Amino acid sequence: MRAPEAAASPKVELRGISLRYFGLEGETEALRDVSLSVARGEFVAIIGQSGCGKSTLLSLISGIIKPTSGAVLLEGKPVAGPNRKVGYMLQQDYLFEWRTILDNTVLGAEIQRADVGKARERGALLLTGYGLGEFLHHRPRQLSGGMRQRVALARTLTTEPDVVLLDEPFSALDSQTRLALADEVTDILRREGKTAILVTHDIGEAISMAERVIVLSRRPGRVKSEHRIDFATPDGVRPTPFAARTTPEFNHYFNALWRELEVHVEG
Repeated sequence: MRAPEAAASPKVELRGISLRYFGLEGETEALRDVSLSVARGEFVAIIGQSGCGKSTLLSLISGIIKPTSGAVLLEGKPVAGPNRKVGYMLQQDYLFEWRTILDNTVLGAEIQRADVGKARERGALLLTGYGLGEFLHHRPRQLSGGMRQRVALARTLTTEPDVVLLDEPFSALDSQTRLALADEVTDILRREGKTAILVTHDIGEAISMAERVIVLSRRPGRVKSEHRIDFATPDGVRPTPFAARTTPEFNHYFNALWRELEVHVEG
């Protein structure tokens, strides 16, 4: 019998992750024995009460910080530090005002000492595809909040990562822009076959964008539950995030997750 193909293994895996850190008030246990896996091409959302360690998990996956115990694996290999295969889109766009939009998109390639010429070509292609072709040589201050986040996404994808981490990427936007951008970002990531992990406080955002929602407990964060998100559609194609909000399944999932988060507050 042939050995299983490597592609069948998780793209991202956390095995028994715990994290403690020391501050002025002493030791804090942020995460305790967290184990989870994300399949290649899967879109997963992580929700939970503020301070439960959601963003910390992304920092561990990206290699920015190391766990106190346990292992973080990318394609079965331990994560020892920042990895070119992982892109990170933060809550704030952090665009440099003194650089043009196109120059901002190649920043990651410059830091990684990659081929900047190739990165500029890809960056220009991505920005044009996101409706920003006429703004390549504008400054960030000339763009709206939604446009700036599109630039931030292009910057994340210009280095061609396999895994994209999204840390509350729409929270600074107004509700209308937030809904529109959720549709755009989800479509882009799925078309490019990216493995995506979204951290959000917005239950509706998690349900509408992700194929699976992971609920973390209060600090120290642990995996309390996982919910597979499926929508019954005539053609079997997953609806856009906006359309998903109009389905009967959406309300079912929302109420179930809301009750779980209420338990976190009361417990």
